[in-house]
Amino acid sequence: MKTWFKATIMASCMTAIALPAGAVQAPAQRPNPFAAESNLPFHAPRFDVIQDADYQPAFEAGMAEQAAEIARIADNPAPPTFDNTIVAMERSGRMLDRVNEAFSGVVGANTNPALDKVQEIETPKLSQHQDAIYLNPKLFARVQSVYDRRARLGLNAEQKQLVEVVYQQFVHAGAKVSPADKERLKALNTEISSLETSFQQKLVAAAKAGALVVDSPAGLAGMDKGAIDAAAQAAKERGLPGKWVLPLQNTTQQPALSSLADRAARQALFDHSWNRAERGDANDTRSIIEQLAQRRAQKAALFGYPTWAAYVLSDQMAKTPAAVQRFIAQLAPATTAEEKREAAELQAAIRSGGENFELKPWDWQRYSDRVRKTKYDLDEAEIRPYFQLDRVLEDGVFYAANQLYGISFKERKDIPVYQPDVRVFTVYDKDGSELGLMYFDYFKRDNKNGGAWMSNFVGQSKLLGTKPVVYNVANFTKPAPGQPALLSFDDVTTMFHEFGHALHGLFASQTYPTLSGTNVARDFVEFPSQFNEHWALDPKVLAHYARDYRTGAPMPQALVDKIKRASKFGQGYALGELIAAAQLDLAWHDLPASAPRQNADAFEAAALAKTGLDVTDVPPRYRSSYFLHIWANGYSAGYYAYLWTQMLENDVYAWFEQHGGLTRANGQRYRDMILSKGHTEDYGPMFRAFYGKDPDIGPMLQDRGLAPTPGDK
Repeated sequence: MKTWFKATIMASCMTAIALPAGAVQAPAQRPNPFAAESNLPFHAPRFDVIQDADYQPAFEAGMAEQAAEIARIADNPAPPTFDNTIVAMERSGRMLDRVNEAFSGVVGANTNPALDKVQEIETPKLSQHQDAIYLNPKLFARVQSVYDRRARLGLNAEQKQLVEVVYQQFVHAGAKVSPADKERLKALNTEISSLETSFQQKLVAAAKAGALVVDSPAGLAGMDKGAIDAAAQAAKERGLPGKWVLPLQNTTQQPALSSLADRAARQALFDHSWNRAERGDANDTRSIIEQLAQRRAQKAALFGYPTWAAYVLSDQMAKTPAAVQRFIAQLAPATTAEEKREAAELQAAIRSGGENFELKPWDWQRYSDRVRKTKYDLDEAEIRPYFQLDRVLEDGVFYAANQLYGISFKERKDIPVYQPDVRVFTVYDKDGSELGLMYFDYFKRDNKNGGAWMSNFVGQSKLLGTKPVVYNVANFTKPAPGQPALLSFDDVTTMFHEFGHALHGLFASQTYPTLSGTNVARDFVEFPSQFNEHWALDPKVLAHYARDYRTGAPMPQALVDKIKRASKFGQGYALGELIAAAQLDLAWHDLPASAPRQNADAFEAAALAKTGLDVTDVPPRYRSSYFLHIWANGYSAGYYAYLWTQMLENDVYAWFEQHGGLTRANGQRYRDMILSKGHTEDYGPMFRAFYGKDPDIGPMLQDRGLAPTPGDK
């Protein structure tokens, strides 16, 4: 059955259209814009007519509508068939789909107190709604009947896969637990969903409050004029004229740490980041994560799993926590050695520059840049003029997709958006037919979740007659008025990464929503996105977009060579912070149900100490208290997926290199065998069909410079 529960509001009640206390009231005598399918191209959301007050009644009506549809399926006197049970469920919940997809996009990228209130009220109800479906014994009996007879029903491959996936979704949601345990499960689901929503909302507020306010230009020494102007603009928008504000991004390290010359300012910014959600105020998240870890372990126990990690991983490509730990064990030794080598190199650079202090995390980025400049003569300020955002998007990201897959893009101004900075494009397939619609929302705002992501406003389904409406969101610094948006190479990589997700959604070609596009396992979904990052440095692609915004001159080959030579620099830190975060995630979710509630600070310190990594110099990419991925965005016991899928994508890129690199033929093969498959096949066989064998960690280590490449001596 299709999953409507997005990470930002991922749970669902099946009853009551009456609005609860505190609800946002809809305007009287006005049709709700979610009641019928949008009449815009591709059924895009009607952001020109949608008001904040429309969401709550639409959620309530959408849940009631689907509850009635599910009741008819469960109570159908006819014997259960694929069509009257499985397909009927796929068709259900259309209004709920529409409101949830629009709301999830807006509340993540452009929230306000009214939307936060809707999320707070509706999240536990959505959890209850989901339980009412998956824990319905009559409905599950019909699903079970179809599942048991699936080999005799004459189903095609996608239909058979759908039956098996839907059956496993029901089992994974608790359809087979005892009646008493179902009641406990419902209570846990409601509590967990409320805690996840509270975490997300507190973290947005904590990030905003944690921004560093600088009183004097001296505190910004080392930053370029564009960055200083942006900081002044950020202060002005907060009502702080005459000051400068450095907003926090979602990660531990902050972009300005590479340029701030004043060590006290660097430490202040790092401390603001590290402690953003641990200030003992209303935005402190530690109590929430302590409760979430405990409740998730208790939920897993109801299913007979020893830990939440074991429960979550049972339907992923890795399958077990032990398999994940074996995988990480192959990375940790080389990473730890490289972390220590890099730390020693940076410490030597500090001392050779006449400074006498011990390297700390807030020093790492600045002195790493200094060492990189010394070794490769590469300065970030020298790079940025060649990476103007619009050119990177249209002449880089779009161009690579055209060269690989033949698709093209045309901007349109007739599609309403939820925020003025958002751009919209129609995507055309290689034969000129319309493939889908694409939104881009790139600039940071105080009311936006941190990080970058992709999702759908409309999912692809031949059954429902819908084409994909996809969006990419990021948090790049918005330039001061009249200034160009210049990016770091990390930002460029983020654009290619998120567009890799978008391609996975745009190329979806499934009949059934449950199996469509990016509805795949966490340790598979990051594979297409990370694979797409490689094209940012492809010679043909880079030459097409890396041009000086002032003159249009191409990036000099000498500078290109420097970037490529430096691309493997700092991999000890880059990989180390990811592994530390993945290990922290697994530690929280490897607790048994019998474990007492943990103290967040003590548990985190002990968990990091056990990794064997150099966490003193290289802290985790996310601290427990602001680890949005695992506490509210659906990556619990799944952050390792970023590492696992790096193995997959490096294997596939190695295949591309062995077969001619960036060619239309290679792109079409990859589209046909991976990007367009959704979850119509199991992941292992799908990967082996393309690569020719099981995943191999060698290309990943080689790509990061942690193992010799073939031919090296």
